Amino acid sequence: MRRISSLMLNNLLSTICSNQIHGDTLEMKELAVRICRDYLHGPWKKVTTQNIGLKHISGGLSNHLYHVSLPAQLQDSYEDNKKPSEEPKDVLIRIYGQTHGEGALEALITESVIFTLLSERRLGPKLHGIFPGGRLEQYINARPLLTSELAEERLSVQIAEKMAALHSMEVPLHKEPTWLWNTINRWITTCDTKLKTTTPDFIRELLTGVDLRAEFKWLKNRLEQENSPVVFCHNDMQEGNILTSLDSDKENDPQGSELIIIDFEYCSYNYRSFDIANHFIEWVYNYSEEKFPFYREDLSNYPTEKQRLTFIRSYLNSVGSREQPKKILKEVEVFTLASNLFWSLWAFINADTSEIPFGYWEYGHSRLSGYFTLKEKLCGNLNTKRKMDCLTTD
Repeated sequence: MRRISSLMLNNLLSTICSNQIHGDTLEMKELAVRICRDYLHGPWKKVTTQNIGLKHISGGLSNHLYHVSLPAQLQDSYEDNKKPSEEPKDVLIRIYGQTHGEGALEALITESVIFTLLSERRLGPKLHGIFPGGRLEQYINARPLLTSELAEERLSVQIAEKMAALHSMEVPLHKEPTWLWNTINRWITTCDTKLKTTTPDFIRELLTGVDLRAEFKWLKNRLEQENSPVVFCHNDMQEGNILTSLDSDKENDPQGSELIIIDFEYCSYNYRSFDIANHFIEWVYNYSEEKFPFYREDLSNYPTEKQRLTFIRSYLNSVGSREQPKKILKEVEVFTLASNLFWSLWAFINADTSEIPFGYWEYGHSRLSGYFTLKEKLCGNLNTKRKMDCLTTD
C-alpha cells in the first residue's frame, strides 16, 4: 500500500471543504482506508472500502472529524488475538479545514506540535499519525463536562492537577507572554472598524466614552505588576474542552472518572493566573442552552473562596510549590480582568461573521460588563469605572 500523496489529500480536502463530500462516501472511505493502512497495524491492514466503519461526526470551517472503526469480523479477530500493544478498534481522522488569514499556517503547525507533545505526556488524546492536511487521533468514548460539574470538588481537584501538569511542560515555543497582548491588540484593531459600523445599540451604549486601546494599555500595565509566572497555558479550559471518559477503568480509577483535555487552539506561553482565572469565570457560563443566545450566565455560580482555594492548593501541590494560596487568589482576581476583556473582543469580532449560532453581541456585552464591574471593585471607587489612572501599584 503506497503512502498518501499530498496531491491526493489536497484534492480530496478541497472537495470536503467545498461541502461536496459528506459522511461515508466512497471517496472518503478510500481516504480513510489509506490512512489507517498506512499508520496502523494488525487488523487495520485488512480494512477495505467495503468493510470499514466511517461516520462523519463534525464538520465546519476549521476541521472535519470522522469516527473510523474496524468491521465486526475484524474486531472479533482482534479480540481473540489482541495483546496490550495492539492497535485500537476505533480512531478519529481529523482533516484540517481551509486556512485563512495572517499566521493561519503557523498556528496550524504550532497546534500540531503541541498536540504531539501532549499526546506523549498523556495529557491529551493519543496521536497515531500525521499526514498532509490532517492527523489520525485516538477516538475517545467520552463526553464534555457539564458546567455544573465544575463545582464538584473531586473533578475540580483533577482539573487543577491537569492544569498543573500542562503548566509544567517545556514546549518549543516563544517563552514570553506576547500571545495575550498581541491577540488583544490585533482584535482591538479589528474592532476599531467593526464597532463603528455594525454595533447594536446596547453595545454602543456600553462603549460610550470607552477607549478600548487605552483600556488595553492600562490593563497590560496593571497585570504586569502582579509578576505572575509565565508558563505553558491552555488558555481556554472550559467545560467543553474537558472530557470525562465513558470507558473508565474501575480498577485503576475507582472513582470512575478520567479527565482528558482537548482543543489546543489557544495554547501558548502565558501568565499562570490567566489560565486559572479563565477557568474560574467559566463556572458562570453554561453553553448548552438550546435557545438564543445559546448560553446562560449565572454569576452566583462563580466559585466561592473555599472552592477557589481548594483548586489552588491542589494546583500548588501538583507543581510542588510552597506559595501562599491566598496570594495567588488575589492575583487570579486581577487576571479575571484579562479574561473578560479577551473574550469580549473575541465575541465582537465573531459577531455577524461566524456561522455558529451563538449570541456573540450579547456574550461580548456580558464579558465587557464583567470587566468594568470588576475594575470598579479593584479600583475601590465606584465613580471611576472608566478612568485609566484609578489604580496604582499595591
